[in-house]
Amino acid sequence: MKEVTPTVYIVDDDNGVRSSIRVLMKSVGLPSATFASAQEFLTGYHPSHGGCVILDIRMPGMSGLELQEQLNERGAVIPVIFITGHGDVPMAVDAMRHGAFDFLQKPFRDQDLVDRVQQAMARDRETREGLKEHGRIRARIASLTPREREVLDLLTLGKANKMMAQDLGLSQRTVEIHRAHVMEKMGAKSVAQLVRMVLDLEHARTP
Repeated sequence: MKEVTPTVYIVDDDNGVRSSIRVLMKSVGLPSATFASAQEFLTGYHPSHGGCVILDIRMPGMSGLELQEQLNERGAVIPVIFITGHGDVPMAVDAMRHGAFDFLQKPFRDQDLVDRVQQAMARDRETREGLKEHGRIRARIASLTPREREVLDLLTLGKANKMMAQDLGLSQRTVEIHRAHVMEKMGAKSVAQLVRMVLDLEHARTP
């Protein structure tokens, strides 16, 4: 899939709000796209698209909270910044519990919105780099033979070559050869780095 430039997605049923935020984003050099409804945004958005979403919490049809739920169900990691009225703060707090990045209460200062957007964009970059790295680690693990995978599992448990040889019914020399292959295929310079890779991957899988 063609990579899309990280974009600030502005979702609000108020045309004036959409226009003013778009102008604000342009003034600080951030690409943006505007949508008059949650459904309009969902129709054209793919979870691979990076950036952040500025989202009105109250909209006719699908609300901002419902859109957030849809994004979560689709596995989208894009940060969401909610725009709220005074009476919407409890809803915004609930949205934060469900993974929203932040919320701003109207009226807000332009600089406050810019600051939050830039923080959200930085978070999104970090998250996507981490996902890419996890994808590379998964591919390396998939390249291991069944025996090499057994050696990897025992290595991450901290077992020495002699113990692995006993557990697998192999000679210590054979284990050393498999271990060298594992280190090479995984691109690890040390056992500590190898263990870190596997633990990070397991942590990423945990909700």
